[in-house]
Amino acid sequence: MIHELYAYLRVRDSQRALDFYGKAFGATEKFRLVEPSGRIGHMEMDIAGTTLMISDEFPEYGMKGPQPGDSSPVSMHLHVEDADGLVQRAIDAGATLEMAPQDQFYGERTGVVIDPFGHRWMIGHEIEKLTPQEMQRRYTAMMGKGS
Repeated sequence: MIHELYAYLRVRDSQRALDFYGKAFGATEKFRLVEPSGRIGHMEMDIAGTTLMISDEFPEYGMKGPQPGDSSPVSMHLHVEDADGLVQRAIDAGATLEMAPQDQFYGERTGVVIDPFGHRWMIGHEIEKLTPQEMQRRYTAMMGKGS
């Protein structure tokens, strides 16, 4: 039986990541495990009651973060009260804007930032409650425009 699902990110500098995630998203450190060399093998952060796990890269074990110039294949989605405000806060903390917040067909206002470590964060808040059927109808209409 599954009890929880945690995001686990690899970064080039876990301490710098903690600083960024603290400024951008209000993360606080729960604990860390550190090698004698100083490399962080495991750190847990709390973001609004949710655990985010990170570690430094361990390339000798094939554990790397996003590489410069490559697009991250994974997006983290933060559901918040004010997407515009949190997107700006993330930018002020050092994130790069990928998409300014805008109203989306699925009933959310969403913006996208890339953190300084190459991880992609979608940040959105609800603007209307929609059924899956209405989202599909809107998606189909939107996708039909380009065909």
